[in-house]
Amino acid sequence: MDDRVREAIKNAMKRETFAQALNMKLVELEDGHSVVEMIYTPENMNNIHDRAHGGALFGLMDEAFEAACHTKGTIAVALNMNVTFVTSPKPGSKLHAEANQVSDTRQTACFDIKIRDQDGNIVATSQALAYQTGKPIPFL
Repeated sequence: MDDRVREAIKNAMKRETFAQALNMKLVELEDGHSVVEMIYTPENMNNIHDRAHGGALFGLMDEAFEAACHTKGTIAVALNMNVTFVTSPKPGSKLHAEANQVSDTRQTACFDIKIRDQDGNIVATSQALAYQTGKPIPFL
């Protein structure tokens, strides 16, 4: 992976207000691969059943997807994400969303994304499809 692209993605994600609001951190970034971490804090991430809100978990998966999609240095946008919520994490859990590219064509790329807690338990899984525009990322 080009070092300029890696640094551009890292810097852009540090500035992203959504990631900041949920205290997400990009911790790994390689070609077609990323890991993003977040601490599950019930005070601002619970649903009406006092469990982790699906939107918070989806957001974490989408953040890892976003990072992995841009590792070519070109703009990619989500076409579809199919999410399976396996279990609700325990309060205070450190969650890791890992996105791995599983296929790549001229215009699309498929990714496998999993959220695990600090003990390695799967919290959620996703299969995601991105459209690759071929245009350079604007923050490079």
